[in-house]
Amino acid sequence: MGNSEFIKRFKGFFALLAQHSALRILHLAKFLIPQSALRIPHFSVGQQKILIVLALFILALIYYKFYYRPAFPPEEVYQEIVVEILGEVKNPGISIFKAPPTLIEAVEKAGDLKESARFEGTQSSEVLETGILVNVSKESPREVKIALGRMEARKLLAFSIPLDLNRVSVEDLYLIPGIGQSLAREIVTTREKRRRFRSIEELKNIKGIGEKKFDSIKSYFIVRL
Repeated sequence: MGNSEFIKRFKGFFALLAQHSALRILHLAKFLIPQSALRIPHFSVGQQKILIVLALFILALIYYKFYYRPAFPPEEVYQEIVVEILGEVKNPGISIFKAPPTLIEAVEKAGDLKESARFEGTQSSEVLETGILVNVSKESPREVKIALGRMEARKLLAFSIPLDLNRVSVEDLYLIPGIGQSLAREIVTTREKRRRFRSIEELKNIKGIGEKKFDSIKSYFIVRL
């Protein structure tokens, strides 16, 4: 609620109180003012006005404390796009974006190329997804080659990026809480027999993965078809 809304409600509340008699307001005031202060046989007009003002002031404080909610600007919500860039750039490493960057934007954030060179074809406008590894290598003094892959499993997990169930190795699976050596090997063996997983739910068919286990590990995986 903004300040204008608060003022509007306060004015409405004041108008409502103004419709009641002074005696009605004094009756309300005795709940807000100590009883000793009310044991006065008679109130003059001036005293009644003071009590009314005091009662309104106290009611305004109560309203402000318990009902007034200042309007805050909405928080900016975005999904982090994590990209790692290695090779012939000035500042190799991991960069975080608020929206999927193009290849040229990712390279620029890494400090640009070490030397003046150009990309192959239309690669510079390619849009990158989260978890991508960009490896920039020198093809010639004036040309660089871009190879795209996936970041290491430990880095993906550090940024809460799920692993592709059809690409993870036994060693990658060790990194996931609740998956030991024997279960990791069983998952990879099952994948090799089936050639690939078509959904995460297929993990339930593996010995050692019940509903409870599945619920605890399913968020660590995705399946890329």
